[in-house]
Amino acid sequence: MSKPIHPAIAKMLEKYDLSSAEKTYEALREILQEIVLLGLARGGFFDHALFYGGTALRILHGLDRFSEDLDFSLIKADPDFDLVKYEDIVVETLQSFGFDVQIELKENKGAIRSAFLKGNTEQHLLNIEAPEDIVQKFGQGKLVKIKLEVDTHPPLDFNSEKKTLLTPSPFIVHSMTLPSLFAGKMHAILCRSWVSRPKGRDWYDLVWYISHGYELDLKHLTARLRQSCDWQKKQQLSLPETIDQVYLLEILKKRIEDLDINAAKRDVEVFISDRRVLDIWSKEFFTDLIEKIKLF
Repeated sequence: MSKPIHPAIAKMLEKYDLSSAEKTYEALREILQEIVLLGLARGGFFDHALFYGGTALRILHGLDRFSEDLDFSLIKADPDFDLVKYEDIVVETLQSFGFDVQIELKENKGAIRSAFLKGNTEQHLLNIEAPEDIVQKFGQGKLVKIKLEVDTHPPLDFNSEKKTLLTPSPFIVHSMTLPSLFAGKMHAILCRSWVSRPKGRDWYDLVWYISHGYELDLKHLTARLRQSCDWQKKQQLSLPETIDQVYLLEILKKRIEDLDINAAKRDVEVFISDRRVLDIWSKEFFTDLIEKIKLF
């Protein structure tokens, strides 16, 4: 039997299209993400860390695609940082809105601290009063999962700001500014290793940043590139003394040359509502697009 839906959750659901199992599942996951952020805020997490990545763009700035993970970066390096101190407050906050979950902390690997939040999808769908056919189709034996990652040794030279969220209850999130978020995305585009297929979500977000006219924080991108870049290492490329727009466009074009457009489309299409926006994607499109990048 489902629990009565919490009024705040009912209000949050109003902005979603719940016409299919997939859309309802993504809505559920995003609502859980926002409640996790609330729990972290209540626990003082944002005194030490910043929200960034695709989910930050989605929740704070209206990016029109869903995102799976919650990514964070410490404000200053701390090798002893431990996520365990926030476990109880996150679980308690989720329970206060009617969601029972478990948090599984992963073994520390290098500078990244990771945790997985898991809940019973069927029960959660019932809790948000999803239609019975959707519960039957999508809830059987499936777990809703949210991954949290914290970079404890972040590249610095970023800019940050505090953003107020009103749902499910008013709270403040500390985040990188849009230009610094753009730098993080550009670092992923330039440096992520494509083991099986490229991450089309990176390229989708690139289109979003440029089409909205957002500037790229070159100082923060430089800090990120100097700290690490798997692709450049494999290509045996060395960074120049000064990273400018000429160099940026040069290496971006190399990445575009190697981009499997169809594979990139397949990666991102499950996270967007209108797949027709991908029809224009081609190497020529991206080569023309990057000429429009504005630097900060």
